[in-house]
Amino acid sequence: MGNCLKSPSSVCKARVSQNPTTSTTPSAIIVPSCSERNSCEDSHRSPQLDGLMLQSPYLKDFSFNELKNATRNFRSDSLIGEGGFGYVFKGWIDAQSFAAAKPGSGLVVAVKKLKPEGFQGHREWLAEVNYLGQLHHPNLVKLIGYCSEGDNRLLVYEFMPKGSLENHLFRRGPQPLSWPTRVKVAIGAAKGLSFLHDSESQVIYRDVKASNILLDSDFHAKLSDFGLAKAGPTGDKTHVSTQVMGTQGYAAPEYIATGRLSVKADVYSFGVVLLELLSGRRAVDKTKPGVEQNLVEWAKPYLLDKRRLFRIMDSKLEGQYPKKSAQVVASLALQCLGSEAKLRPRMCEVLQALEQLQDMKNAAKPYLLEQEKALSPVRRSTMRQHHHHRRSPLHRRPTASSSPSYQHLGAERSF
Repeated sequence: MGNCLKSPSSVCKARVSQNPTTSTTPSAIIVPSCSERNSCEDSHRSPQLDGLMLQSPYLKDFSFNELKNATRNFRSDSLIGEGGFGYVFKGWIDAQSFAAAKPGSGLVVAVKKLKPEGFQGHREWLAEVNYLGQLHHPNLVKLIGYCSEGDNRLLVYEFMPKGSLENHLFRRGPQPLSWPTRVKVAIGAAKGLSFLHDSESQVIYRDVKASNILLDSDFHAKLSDFGLAKAGPTGDKTHVSTQVMGTQGYAAPEYIATGRLSVKADVYSFGVVLLELLSGRRAVDKTKPGVEQNLVEWAKPYLLDKRRLFRIMDSKLEGQYPKKSAQVVASLALQCLGSEAKLRPRMCEVLQALEQLQDMKNAAKPYLLEQEKALSPVRRSTMRQHHHHRRSPLHRRPTASSSPSYQHLGAERSF
């Protein structure tokens, strides 16, 4: 399992070219039926999904009172996140016995509590228990245990002190991520996806986005929220057919159009995350004008133009990034975003290319062109207007809201 991860060069001979062709990604919105979101019958204490019992010796079966004590009765000052699934609270447990501990002592955990009326509901709770109860990897968030007592559904995770990638890229306050840290985060997320894709029993994550990439104290990235994870195709099948679920701006076009899901849909979503790391912009941002509302449509024309790449780079970097490194990430992003799923690289190949960036000895000055410095506000405005006039008549503005901002939770689940 995950051979590609440990030594990608020995398994994946990178076929990631430096000159991919651009393609147009259609905007579309699919409204799912309620069947995918309906809760299944309440289970007993043991987790089950669609009748399949998956026991894990690694998970603690918490009582509701234990978690109530660990979070100080789910007090508001312990709340660290909120979303469609429910609420996330900070708690403390004994590192050995897992019994509730006093605040500030023992092991810090994140406790996710399902809303009784949460539309994502019981099915996704079960999916998280089953997948994270069986899968273990340094770049997957660790699930410590669960609670299924009466109508209460909770999950207990390791606490990730740096929060989500989304927080660091889009929120005001935190110190901007440096370029080396952004590459480090991309590598960590790619390792997690490579592990899932190349496991003996392939797993499609289906919810790659900045809010689901959590960071530990050293900015090591881990994938969280497996509520939408799906078993990959088996035998000679190339995809699985399923209800379209995910987050606007990240979902692959072929998946939106047909419901056919493969690991290449994850690759596409990862390409969107790479664009977010490059630009510091959300996948969908309704506050932006015209085509800029959709990050992929706005950024694609700049990705292969070395002279214009700086125009989409995050201004918070203040030009402090190696030109060649930025160009490699831009090229990778474009290949991941290819309109033909079969032509997108595998995640182990993307990982290999990203890892090579850490070894690059680039003595060039940070990529801050003099033309950018000299560009007047008037000229910038003119160029933006010119770019808007070139929009395709087939372009549709996205209608979903921008990415959620809470920590430790999944977000918009369906279109």
